[in-house]
This record gives sequence, C-alpha cells and structure tokens, in this order.
Amino acid sequence: MSSIHSMIDAMGFFRPRTLLTLDRVAQEKDPMKVLAWRPGPGRAHVAWQLMHIGITEELFATERLAPPKKPAWSDLVPRFKGGSTPDENIPTIDEIRKILSESRQHLLETLSTFKDIDLGHIPEALKERKLTLLDCLHILPWHEAHHQGQCHITLNLYKAANG
Repeated sequence: MSSIHSMIDAMGFFRPRTLLTLDRVAQEKDPMKVLAWRPGPGRAHVAWQLMHIGITEELFATERLAPPKKPAWSDLVPRFKGGSTPDENIPTIDEIRKILSESRQHLLETLSTFKDIDLGHIPEALKERKLTLLDCLHILPWHEAHHQGQCHITLNLYKAANG
C-alpha cells in the first residue's frame, strides 16, 4: 500500500466518527440549538467546527494541493476557513453532511492525481509555509480529528449546561 493510500485510509477511519458526532447532534431535542451553542463568548459553535472540517478539505482540494481553481461553496469559505469568526447563520444537519461528503470527494479526486514519488513536492500555494504533500497528508487527518474532538466536547458541554 502506498503512503498516499495509507493516509487516505486514515482519513476514511476518522470520517465515520465525525459523522457519528453529527448524528448525535441530530438526535437531540433541538438540533439547531445544539449546532449554534457556544461554550463561551466568541468561541466556535458545533456547526462551525464541522463546517470548518469540510471547507478546509475543499481548500486543500482546490487551492492548496492542486493548481488553483474556484472552490465549491466559495461563499462559505470566508465563514468557515481557518481564522474566521463563527457567525450566527447556522447551517442545518443536512447542509453540514453535504459539505462533509462532497468536499471529501473533491479532496480524494485531487489526491488521486499524486503518487508516492510526489510526497516531497511542495505545492505552489504552500511554498511560503514549506509544506510538502506528505506534510499535508499528515495534517488532513489530524485536522479532522482535532475539530471532531472540539465538536464532541462542545456537545458534551452543551448537554451539561442544558440538562
């Protein structure tokens, strides 16, 4: 198995756990209230954490690893990319699921264009950060697990605060 396929398998291992967290939100009495809940002033809500995972993958698929092209949902990128401030326009469970699914598909399509010989390649968009394809293959599954964990703890905090 190639290194690229090994990392794709890791991403495939993490995604069901992210979707399970989304399913748990959907089972709550008021899922939209849960999606919008923040653990403190200025902190990210559950919906932002999940959308951030999908939008980040879309950016890697369309701007960071590939020759730049317009990302799907370019209107959502400023709202959910790294460094953005979570707003009060909360996407639905279905919208979040769609972004997670389709952005993952776009990322897999981009990754399928590479071979292990490309692992040391630094994409043009990442030259300033000096990130190789291999670095990105490590970042992507870690990024999802990191934000899924934040989403999970935010959900638990919501439950503790709201009985």
